[in-house]
Amino acid sequence: MTTQRYHHGNLREALAEAAVQAVREHGPDGLAVRDLARRVGVSHNAAYRHFADRDALVDVVAEHALAGLVVAMQRRLAGVTETEPVARARRRLIEIGVGYVDYAVAEPGLFRLLFTAYPEAPEPDGKAGDPYGLLNAALDDLVDVGYLSPAVRPGAEIGCWSAVHGFSVLCTEGPLRSMPDDERQAALTAMLSSIDLAYGVS
Repeated sequence: MTTQRYHHGNLREALAEAAVQAVREHGPDGLAVRDLARRVGVSHNAAYRHFADRDALVDVVAEHALAGLVVAMQRRLAGVTETEPVARARRRLIEIGVGYVDYAVAEPGLFRLLFTAYPEAPEPDGKAGDPYGLLNAALDDLVDVGYLSPAVRPGAEIGCWSAVHGFSVLCTEGPLRSMPDDERQAALTAMLSSIDLAYGVS
């Protein structure tokens, strides 16, 4: 196991970075204060002064994972080029789903910790945003442009989130984890298109 150097006064940051890397490599089970102390080359007593227990490590890694998920979703939103209001609102909802799955596939350990190993959702960073808030805003936009009926808007976020999260889990822990990238993207596109069409006003 490679140890990481840290500058005096930066031990907490070094331990946090090591915790994120450990989860990337081994999933949530890779978190242990003593192991992280070895990674950064300090005694476990020094590490415990910054993180009293594993739960404290889970908190800091979950916050990192949440911020990363938001960045992935916002990156996809920033790439939307449609200018016609309905087309733009529809594309934004699709890209939010793509960003969510992109993050899950790229960071399966962090994704798993955030949604299965953390007992309560971490508080969203006010600057980074909130994935659930991004989804709700996109659905509200669909109502505003006349594509989504106000009558079916309540609870629509649960249906969207369930579909995209379920697809992400299938791709990271389930039978779709060995699916080639192009096939996964095609399946995701088909699923998101079906959600889009289902919400269209007839």
